[in-house]
Amino acid sequence: MSAWRAGLALLLLNALLSFNLLWPTPLILPDHRLAPAFILLWTGLLAWQRWRGAPGPRLLGAVATFMSLLVLLRYLDVAVPGLFGRPINLYWDVQHLPRFLWVSAEQLHPLLALLAGGLGLLLIVAGLVGLKRGLQALWTRVARELLPQAAHSRLAWALTVFGLLSVAGNVAGLPLTWPYISKPILPTYARQAELLFTIASPGGAERELPPSPAFDGKLDALGGQDFKLFFLESYGAIVDDDPAMRAALVPARAELAQAAADAGRWILSAYLRSPTYGGASDLAHLSLLSGIDLADPRRHDLLLTTERKTLVHHFMRHGYRSFGVYPGLSWAWPESRHYGYETLVDGPALAYTGPKLGYWWIPDQYSLAKLEQLHPRPAEGPPRFMVYASITSHIPFSPVPPYQPDWSRVLGPEPFEPEATARALAEQADWLNLRPGYTGMMVYNMRMMAGYLRAQAGRPELLMMLGDHQPASGVTGPDQPWEVPVHVVGTDPALRARFEALGFQPGVQPQRPALGGMHELTGMLLRIFDADSPLAARSEAGPMSSTP
Repeated sequence: MSAWRAGLALLLLNALLSFNLLWPTPLILPDHRLAPAFILLWTGLLAWQRWRGAPGPRLLGAVATFMSLLVLLRYLDVAVPGLFGRPINLYWDVQHLPRFLWVSAEQLHPLLALLAGGLGLLLIVAGLVGLKRGLQALWTRVARELLPQAAHSRLAWALTVFGLLSVAGNVAGLPLTWPYISKPILPTYARQAELLFTIASPGGAERELPPSPAFDGKLDALGGQDFKLFFLESYGAIVDDDPAMRAALVPARAELAQAAADAGRWILSAYLRSPTYGGASDLAHLSLLSGIDLADPRRHDLLLTTERKTLVHHFMRHGYRSFGVYPGLSWAWPESRHYGYETLVDGPALAYTGPKLGYWWIPDQYSLAKLEQLHPRPAEGPPRFMVYASITSHIPFSPVPPYQPDWSRVLGPEPFEPEATARALAEQADWLNLRPGYTGMMVYNMRMMAGYLRAQAGRPELLMMLGDHQPASGVTGPDQPWEVPVHVVGTDPALRARFEALGFQPGVQPQRPALGGMHELTGMLLRIFDADSPLAARSEAGPMSSTP
């Protein structure tokens, strides 16, 4: 019986280092896989028992203290991406935590804030002390009832060595181990430590980043027009490479082309190579805004710590007002100061009260309509540069919101027909078959942008719509190119000629080869918008490879 209790203690110890987040809550979800940190602790104690004798209370206390820290680090490692949509970043998070606590405290009476802070600190300390004592009790049971036999058991050593080899394969990126070994904790924080060391070193970040574009040209070719940049979430080349998806998008793309033609606008298209695949949209966003290839996420983290300029700064230097619109952003974003937006519009600012359709709640059509209400474009005034990062077509791609042709209703109390709303609310995400939902979302995006063009008819502006990355491989299948479509819509024939000189083709159907990486589009735009800049045809430079 004692061996069974010790075995259950081992399972619990492993579970405390392998859990995941019960998204979208901050609660944890047990994971059956083997935790790399647990196998290392077990191996260390097994070796100690074999060659040094039974571990004493002091050693077991030290192990329990260290594991308490590992449990906390594990929680942060799964909670930050699950709740905030990005990996943990100690450079920004450590800076932001005091500001977050200060802003939260300002909402309370000083005495209440002091009491709440003291109570919170007391609960944290009590929780950590309780966790440490519980872990020490579990390890003590294991040391007393299991380690003595295991230290002299060939089977136990064989299983331990097998576990160590499996962990090594997992850390090395061997996919075969992923169903059995959970994500290791320590490599995340080792990378963070290395990142902080590089940042702290004089000129460390600058040494490791490639040069930025000059951002010293003019914008006279735009003629004072607004420039709107739309990142369409998960809009990838699979919509053209998959025959069924391509056929499904034909009517919606035709609607987009007709909307442009009805407004007297031309439309050009091409492919670009994204720096990311299936997620991490911020790598694509900042690659284009900065002109730096951020296929290596470490470059992204380093870039955010610098004073490098972006397209946002470039447009503002020429008298443009800048808007960053991120409907999927519902938390504080300290990194935004690198981007330099004059006005940042996030999810809470959009004040959506309609039906919560799926994981991301706010339909992009509503966001675009609400933006016009919050920040109407006066007939006179400085031109605008806007970056819009869509969210509705994010995985799991369901339910697909109804499209409302009457944009005046979108902001009303009943934005959609009741039947359409009921159908959407009844639609469940099918994680085992994402393709139908994805196809429906891409149709929705095209119809939405067609409607937006109609709503903006008569306004002199240049619009660019592009995918941020391909959808996850559950949609595309394996070994697909990292390419995304890009469409440019405008009225100025001179601008059209400049885009065509760099390889953009007429119509809504992109043509291969890809023009290059997303970061290379930055340099193209700088040359296109500067009337004195010579334009080299795409064939002179040669297209880039479609995969990293």
